[in-house]
Amino acid sequence: MATEPESAPLPPVLRPENPPRHPLSELAARFDLAVRGHVDDVVVRGISLATADLRSGEVFVGIRGARRHGAEFATQAAQQGAVAVLTDRDGAEIAASSGLPALIADDPRAALGDISAWLYGTDRDMPELFAVTGTNGKTSTSHVLEGVLGQLGVVTGLSSTAERHIAGRSIVSRLTTPESSEMHALLALMRERGVQAVAVEVSAQALSRHRVDGIVFDVAGFTNLTHDHLDDYGDMETYLEAKLALFRPDRARRGVVCVDTASGWEVVRRSEIPVVTVGAPQLATDPDAAATADWTVHLDEENQRGSTFTVRAPDGASLTTSIPVIGAHMAANAALAIAMLVEGGYPFARIAEALNRDGRIDAALPGRTELVSGSAGPAVYVDFSHTPDAFEKTLAAVRKVTPGRVLMMFGASGNRDTLKRPVMGRVAAEGADIVVVTDHHPRYEAPAPIRAALLEGARGAGTAARILEVAAPEEAIRTAVSLVGEGDAILWAGPGHQDYREIDGVRTPFSARALARQALQDAGWPVA
Repeated sequence: MATEPESAPLPPVLRPENPPRHPLSELAARFDLAVRGHVDDVVVRGISLATADLRSGEVFVGIRGARRHGAEFATQAAQQGAVAVLTDRDGAEIAASSGLPALIADDPRAALGDISAWLYGTDRDMPELFAVTGTNGKTSTSHVLEGVLGQLGVVTGLSSTAERHIAGRSIVSRLTTPESSEMHALLALMRERGVQAVAVEVSAQALSRHRVDGIVFDVAGFTNLTHDHLDDYGDMETYLEAKLALFRPDRARRGVVCVDTASGWEVVRRSEIPVVTVGAPQLATDPDAAATADWTVHLDEENQRGSTFTVRAPDGASLTTSIPVIGAHMAANAALAIAMLVEGGYPFARIAEALNRDGRIDAALPGRTELVSGSAGPAVYVDFSHTPDAFEKTLAAVRKVTPGRVLMMFGASGNRDTLKRPVMGRVAAEGADIVVVTDHHPRYEAPAPIRAALLEGARGAGTAARILEVAAPEEAIRTAVSLVGEGDAILWAGPGHQDYREIDGVRTPFSARALARQALQDAGWPVA
């Protein structure tokens, strides 16, 4: 008998164990908030956007959503121990029956970052903060930053699409960049735990939706800008404008920009903070221009377990090291991270000494061309790629280290940028010998039309690639393994590190890594 899938639990919101306490009246006065109700003698110890995460003594934030106003949950928040509600004027009327005092702002979300910074004390005495933005490569660069910092003996924190790390503790992430209240609580906890430097992945949505308000990063990095999120931004120019917000003095002090694409040079031209450039001529759309960058990187060697590359600094000094993932684009991400660390005050010679000592960059990049197969049989990589550009680069990297055929298996997310779907299919058919289209996160969309758009692009490419449609990913990976053999490779793009699929609003537990390993074992092949 069929049963409803169990929803995968959301990771917890992290807070400092000993948050500062502030009078509610002082909060209202400091941020010029209108007040309804009594605020005298009320003490605040935190702030939250969601009743599910609310703790006693915190301010509940009621923001108007697409379907409902968050202030409708004020009574529930009061029952859970909220001491006030921060909302707009309409929200104050809605929340009146809760009995909570209301702090009123014209745009509560826009005010939330600065309020959270003040409440948690993250507007001063912070660890060194590194931010990475761009379409592709944010997660990899963030994890390399953290890895090299650890090799330098620095106590680290990390906030990425894949994970949050706090001085060695690891927790699965919710959003690429947390909401501003959660972000400041996380940073306060990191400081409490003795973290000295933090790498933060910053999405365009985080900048547009005020998730990093109240934070000034010491160094900001830019990877690239490729087709994605046009459902949010409409066109590439608007998308770039969102990223450029990170390169202003109210967001960051210094910047490092990858100039392998025209968008990188545009960021350099329009940056309002001092920037240095990084170029990988082997990857760049204009190799000659990339070769003029302050920092350059050259991919020296690749195999199924990693890439060796050489980074040259502005003064001519160089280091050669390796990273445990394949691809020239991964070498470029690592070079960007190294340049960011130097801009952050870590001497290049000290970085070179640590990497030479350890023999490589000691970074775990979950779900980034992650090899899950063993010493015999087809190589199987699980990857988070979900844009045409990422498909192209990752396929090229897999092809370079594969003596036989390359099979690419992938789906696309529902309720996201639909324009990129046919392009994803075309790129897959141009780069792979076999294409298997399957389901990914349909969300609230019917999955069949999503697959149809991917198949249309693949079949329209006019290549000799064999193209199959297998809806269920559990069956698709078994089919994929049956179609390849020794010396071949499978690239399963999309799920990467994620441990769920989102179907009709339900997060269903799911592991591409586990399914791939099981399919290999069932076929008689060893696994990693």
